[in-house]
Amino acid sequence: MTDATRPDARIPDPTRPEATRPDAAIVDAYRSTFPYIGDWIAYKVWQLRVPGVQVAVGYRGEVLWSRAYGSADVEAGRALTPTSMFRIASHSKTFTATALLQLAERGALRLDDTVGTYVPALVEGGSPIADATVRELMEHGAGVLRDGLDGDYWSLERAFPDEDELIALVLDEGAKVPAGSSFNYSNLGYALLGMVIAAVSGRSYNDYVREEIVVPLGLIHTGPDFDAEREDEFVVGYSGFHTDRFRHRLPHVDTRAMASATGFHGTAEDLVRYFSAHVLGQGDLLTDHSKRLAQRMAWTAEDDPASRGYGMGFIVDRVDGHDVRGHSGGFPGHITQSLFDPQSSLVISVMTSAAGGPATLIAQGVLRLLDAAADAHAPGDALSAAPADIDVDTLTGRFANPWSVADIARLGDRLVEIDPSAPSPLDGVTRLTVTGPDTVRMSAGNRFGSIGEDIRYRRADDGAVTGIRAGGGMSMTAWQVPADESPVVAAGLA
Repeated sequence: MTDATRPDARIPDPTRPEATRPDAAIVDAYRSTFPYIGDWIAYKVWQLRVPGVQVAVGYRGEVLWSRAYGSADVEAGRALTPTSMFRIASHSKTFTATALLQLAERGALRLDDTVGTYVPALVEGGSPIADATVRELMEHGAGVLRDGLDGDYWSLERAFPDEDELIALVLDEGAKVPAGSSFNYSNLGYALLGMVIAAVSGRSYNDYVREEIVVPLGLIHTGPDFDAEREDEFVVGYSGFHTDRFRHRLPHVDTRAMASATGFHGTAEDLVRYFSAHVLGQGDLLTDHSKRLAQRMAWTAEDDPASRGYGMGFIVDRVDGHDVRGHSGGFPGHITQSLFDPQSSLVISVMTSAAGGPATLIAQGVLRLLDAAADAHAPGDALSAAPADIDVDTLTGRFANPWSVADIARLGDRLVEIDPSAPSPLDGVTRLTVTGPDTVRMSAGNRFGSIGEDIRYRRADDGAVTGIRAGGGMSMTAWQVPADESPVVAAGLA
């Protein structure tokens, strides 16, 4: 077990370059980068043929940027919008942990109470899990089997379990290791925590989280399980390409007793508002003390102490040295990811509507681009130092030839060349220096390329850029995702 109170426990680093910049400068850097972020995501959606993607970014409690790409229902031709609702699956665990911490703050329970105190069926069934604490279940340290000996409800081969079936799954070899001995991610454990919340509050789990978390935050597109009355607002989930050349639509189902582990639905914008309330000093869902308890690392997921880990309902992770909290979610046909910095308040949420959807790839890519934009000490020449008579924005664009595709993009106050087909947008990035109205120099990057050489622009009579002569002296033509295949069908906030 990793002691989250040890001196080297990973916490957000206030010495990161962007942490020392004034808020206004950071917001300006973010806003100047959002146009390229939108283009990069649009390319990834097209490249990976994802039916639908929804993305939102927040800072200081405000939704700064929101976009939706593709279809909510491909067959029906229904466009995806920022208010289309996804199944956000294991994001549910953060709501469950929040509810338990609220109840603990109110003195209704203690985190070190045993689960058997509130779920007597475990005591009656002789399960050692009855002696595990609420805290241990919240941290996935209670030794509970992940999904039971029969987890085919995940493949929609049968219904998700009700409470009686849940108890039966837990009693059937559900204790795989002693409580407190190791980290073992468990949906069954979080389903039991839903029963704890119901027992303590005197309300159903769904009613409690709706009344104490969802409604107070005004999350009008979020709820604890499938809502059949709003079915037309839900995004259709699709199968993956790992077993077939074609995607197939998957039905929405109730998760019943598993709602507290995986039932929630929501939108990227709602999740940005929700996780903003978990930033230190923001919102009144929880005290900062409870937030720190939830967000410090209790366990690492692997033997490597530098690996990602878990707190109380929150994943603890690091992306290129940036400490973040949040959660991922995997539901049949829906893959989702939310990241937030509990100190700087940056929040990113991504929803995708396909098995194997690139939610984590996109969320981490957006984080990397925003970090690069906000870093005042990043290498490369500042655009603010370029000659005043050069319109830098006319130098940006996407270009392609039979060998590759290249984006010339603005990240904050710098110009860079990016390969949008790479897994990460900053893989192999080349720093550019503006040398004239129609030339930029590849000033820093991988020297297997053409560092020190100029990129030269070609323009039409009206001044529009039609192409470039780039690395190796090769021509590249201005290019964009074909209009009839464009994934961008709806836009949210500017």
